[in-house]
Amino acid sequence: MLSKSKRTTIYLESDLYKALRLKAATISRSVSHLVNDAVREALAEDAEDIAAFDERTKEPVISYDEMVKRLNQDGRI
Repeated sequence: MLSKSKRTTIYLESDLYKALRLKAATISRSVSHLVNDAVREALAEDAEDIAAFDERTKEPVISYDEMVKRLNQDGRI
């Protein structure tokens, strides 16, 4: 995927940066590539969470008391 890159400064904990550098060297990738992949993955997870939340907004709301009663009736508590 070709896209323009932006330069930025981030501050990482020393141990985290060392581990990231070692991983980058081990798999022949740049630290920037690994950071981009991690951020992209985190944003994708957020998008999935938002989609799941949006789907569940159509479900009926159940009170805590009602949920406990249902669990009890089903023998799960």
